Amino acid sequence: MADIIATDLCVHYPLTDAPSNSVRSTPPPENRVEVGNKSYILALRNLNFHIKKGQRVGLIGRNGSGKSTLLRVLGGIYAPTGGMLQTKGKISSLFNLNLGIQPDISGLENIVIRGLVKGWSRKQIREKMPEIIDFSELENVIDLPIRTYSDGMRMRLLFAIATSFSPEILLLDEWIGAGDTNFQTKAAKRMNSLVERAGITVIASHNRNLLRKVCDLGMWLDAGRMRAFGPIDQVYERMDGG
Repeated sequence: MADIIATDLCVHYPLTDAPSNSVRSTPPPENRVEVGNKSYILALRNLNFHIKKGQRVGLIGRNGSGKSTLLRVLGGIYAPTGGMLQTKGKISSLFNLNLGIQPDISGLENIVIRGLVKGWSRKQIREKMPEIIDFSELENVIDLPIRTYSDGMRMRLLFAIATSFSPEILLLDEWIGAGDTNFQTKAAKRMNSLVERAGITVIASHNRNLLRKVCDLGMWLDAGRMRAFGPIDQVYERMDGG
């Protein structure tokens, strides 16, 4: 059963040493905390929420508000530095497609490596391999090294691998478009199907129409704080001052 519970969830980023008069190294005051003689950016501040099976949550906020950081914490890439996070269910994230990819070996071998990185068994990889190759439309070059692929071909293969299994928890950093127009249409259909089958979906995007279409709940983040969490239209109304 898919479930995500955050209790006073925090993430701190240590600041590198830099001249105090450097504009680029000076964060907004509300994001900066001092611990002893060290400075930190508090990227996520005491977040409390419960996302249940069947819910689709859109992460809303300006650049730097904490959306991508929260996705990476939920995906296990970043560890919380405060509070607690509990997740139940197999997680698939579509914001780090290049993880485990080796450019000097074939597309076929990369399917195996990427599958192992995602926690699939070799039997599962063998069963899914024909579907992945067919969907990527790379049958004629699948035995060639990835470094010989164009950017579009590489993205098609990575997308096909990443969307081959239906996760219990699906994490998205923006809606993924891959390849030419025809492939993008096919990819959009698969993305919609993947979202429909996932137990929980969490997606960060600036596209209001997309989030209203895909999500039932919205979470508004601002400077690492959660300003609102609830029905997505109501969250947008609060953002807009309604």
